[in-house]
Amino acid sequence: MLFAPAVQAVDVTLPDLAGRDRSLSEFRGKWLLVNFWATWCPPCIAEMPELELFHLAHKERDAQVVGINMDDLEPQRLSEFVEEMFISYPILLAPVDGYTPLGRVAALPTSLLISPEGEIVSRHVGSLTAGMIEQLIERGAGIRAGKTTEAGVVQ
Repeated sequence: MLFAPAVQAVDVTLPDLAGRDRSLSEFRGKWLLVNFWATWCPPCIAEMPELELFHLAHKERDAQVVGINMDDLEPQRLSEFVEEMFISYPILLAPVDGYTPLGRVAALPTSLLISPEGEIVSRHVGSLTAGMIEQLIERGAGIRAGKTTEAGVVQ
């Protein structure tokens, strides 16, 4: 997990499963976990129930999950997969070459935590749990408030 000084996020616009363009700026005002994943990635699949739990617990209040799929699948097949996994958070489609407007994604799953102001505050490679996401937000809030030590401990 990498915590760095906040970096202004580009306002990424990608198509969703229905073909509609969606922008990450739609979610400003909330913490946003952007999760890059693929159907062929076992750790991605394993973390999906945790991402869904976090999303359901926070979507109406303070945080949102958005999945960005890196597969080269027909949207209909991907929609069926998402439905079978009982995923309710938005799924957007990214280029399969690993290059995204948010930077290169070299390994999956990779997640970015974006502040309510749209700044990327952390990047995590590997699976996450709902509890880990809450810790990332707590640390990110501490960094934004200047209350976090270099070791990432909230004071």
